[in-house]
Amino acid sequence: MATLPQIAVLGAGIFVKTQYIPRLAEISHLFCLKYIWSRSEESSRRAVEIAKQHFPGVECKWGDQGLNDIMQDSSLIGTAVVLAGQVQVDISLKLLKAGKHVIQEKPAATSIPEIETALASYKSVSTNPGQPIWAVAENYRFEPAFVESKKLVAGVGDMMNVQVIIEGSMNSSNPYFSSSWRRNFEVCFILDMGVHFIAGLRMIVGCEVTSVSAITSHIDRTLPPPDIISSNFKLENGCSGVFVMVVSSSSPKIIWRVVGSKGTVQVERGKVDGKHGYLVSLYSADGQCKSTFHPFCGVHEELKIFIHDIVQANLKQGNGYEAEPRSSFVEGARDVAVLEAMLESGSKGGTLVNVKKF
Repeated sequence: MATLPQIAVLGAGIFVKTQYIPRLAEISHLFCLKYIWSRSEESSRRAVEIAKQHFPGVECKWGDQGLNDIMQDSSLIGTAVVLAGQVQVDISLKLLKAGKHVIQEKPAATSIPEIETALASYKSVSTNPGQPIWAVAENYRFEPAFVESKKLVAGVGDMMNVQVIIEGSMNSSNPYFSSSWRRNFEVCFILDMGVHFIAGLRMIVGCEVTSVSAITSHIDRTLPPPDIISSNFKLENGCSGVFVMVVSSSSPKIIWRVVGSKGTVQVERGKVDGKHGYLVSLYSADGQCKSTFHPFCGVHEELKIFIHDIVQANLKQGNGYEAEPRSSFVEGARDVAVLEAMLESGSKGGTLVNVKKF
């Protein structure tokens, strides 16, 4: 029987405890979880206590020494970096230089300059047997709803207009509302939340956003500014669209809608039979509507594919293995670039801003 690949999780916050550990448990036959690291011993031990229900052999690591131990452990081939957005790139690059494959939580970076520096540093990383994989965990690209929608959009004729309407629920009842690193983010919740919705947009339309013109505002004083963004955008295929995001709304709603000359595709977040997910609807030219509900499973899928990729990359011993492109750091960088262009435009009163290309 082949030896299972060993991985570590760096981070012990809400998302690790509520999503990573349960989703990793669903694919525990594919790998061995060796460590959970955090800045503090207490935080690491709390997460390990939860993880031991599924991974009895998992160990605690914490602080600088614990991080150094992980980087020097030659039995470890993969790491999941689930930390504050401000430190993720730095930690990821340290692990990559130590020869570890990395899947890093979104956002890919906090700004265009950080992306450019990160890509230059990654390009210089060359270990034996080859360059490690740097993936960004953008689960929306792995949700079956968006995979299906992309296929449906190809059949609705010429793209006429695109609408993305996000009315979020980031209020005091949300577990991430008091997250200190998100509140200390230069562009706070707009970037951390918004990359998901831009990823969904780019996935569905199958092309890039080239330019934007946006207005931003700050209404909810319990949230850091800005908390509202309204943007026109243009796609590289010439189609125009609108992106509206309200961080906290009393009536949450999340919709992507692509209007074509022969029909319309809509993706709406919702709940069916107690399961959260997305309702994908195809409205045909004859007035008929066909809908399919897809429960959430993007985190499960992205982690399963990452494990597959690192195993295959190790087997290929650096001989040109191509990892899943939807997970690439560059894809995550493109999401950030669209939002940063919108925020820049908003700060300039709606000036047209071209989106940085990666």
